[in-house]
Amino acid sequence: MRGHINSLDLFKRAQAVMPGGVNSPVRAFQAVGGNPVFVRRGYGSRILTVEDRELVDFCGSWGPLILGHARAEVVEAMTAAARDGTTFGINTAREIDFAELLCNSIPGLEQVRLVSSGTEAVMTGLRLARGFTGRRRIIKFEGAYHGHSDSLLAGAGSGLLTGGISSSAGVYIHEGDVFLPAYNDKAAVSEIIRRHGRDVAAIIVEPVAGNMGLVMPQAGFLEHLRREADRCGALLVFDEVITGFRFAPTTYGALAGVTPDLICLGKIIGGGLPLAALGGRRDVMQCLAPCGRVYQAGTLSGNPVAIAAGMKTIELLIKENPYPSLAALGSRLATEINRLAGDAQRPLHVAQQGGAFTIFFRRDPVQQLADAKACDTQSHAAFFNGMLESGYYLPPSQFETSFISSAHSRHEIEQFVAAVETWMRAIDT
Repeated sequence: MRGHINSLDLFKRAQAVMPGGVNSPVRAFQAVGGNPVFVRRGYGSRILTVEDRELVDFCGSWGPLILGHARAEVVEAMTAAARDGTTFGINTAREIDFAELLCNSIPGLEQVRLVSSGTEAVMTGLRLARGFTGRRRIIKFEGAYHGHSDSLLAGAGSGLLTGGISSSAGVYIHEGDVFLPAYNDKAAVSEIIRRHGRDVAAIIVEPVAGNMGLVMPQAGFLEHLRREADRCGALLVFDEVITGFRFAPTTYGALAGVTPDLICLGKIIGGGLPLAALGGRRDVMQCLAPCGRVYQAGTLSGNPVAIAAGMKTIELLIKENPYPSLAALGSRLATEINRLAGDAQRPLHVAQQGGAFTIFFRRDPVQQLADAKACDTQSHAAFFNGMLESGYYLPPSQFETSFISSAHSRHEIEQFVAAVETWMRAIDT
């Protein structure tokens, strides 16, 4: 890069050669206004912008960086692997080691196929469900984002909500192929199964919704999905791209005691590199080529450098067990901000689980998409920009989840709460 640079200049250059100046839509700041940030480097809990401005990062690359930026052991593992070769397209022992680690960590994960992205994992999972059952229809939930493959953009959340888009152009879904009940609506699922169960190949769900903000499953919801899938012969698919290894060194399904037929993993299992996985029941996984007739392939699947990063990340999570500390920091953040909002009679509240949280700009809890869409997105945009000015980077969307890493300190959480209090006072004057 030449001479003094800043984010605005880079954004102008980017717009000439990239659609919207970005490689993923939410990065364009359309929901919050202003010009997007360009990052020079990251370390621990912080990022450094190209203007050399240090920000405490609560985005964490949208979830993968549970250990923080550039954790030394992870970087060293990646570097050592890269010295042996960055890609082969040929089998390596590392793939077996990593698959064994995943299968030993997650109940019900009997076999696994490594891929390069969460979108690819979910797309393959639903193709596999259709191939295994011989059925075509699926049940997904309003506001759930399972990647950008065609059928899964129906009623999607996350970036589509952020951009004010109800569905994507260029997507053609056969009418009736996708049922869209509200998240946490057990009765709606039962009615779909009653009327169409023999045609349903899969029920796919984020066991903790993370793409309309953080929304927890109501008591009994996941168990109900397991029963309904069994009742009609459909497969239950848990999209744990966000939640896998987020709350414990396993999946949320394992914590909840609900075992799906297929599990999609990503983000944390790649340690910051592009790596994801699809796994589950052996008899279902055996339908994948070359064993069966459901085809999937990928040149970079099982990439050795990505596996090295992911394996070291999971090993550190098992060894260090940062989860109680992450939960304590998340609980303190949520409790204090909720207290401030109550004292100020301000319509916002924090939803939190472990080290994950969303600050929703509405008083009532969010239980499904309609609740999330009722949030005050203008107030959220003002809040985002206020926090950015104060030195904190949050996801630039009301409909995303923020993350605390093991690199964050109690002091940083307390300072963030203080910044929120200052912002509240400022907008009241």
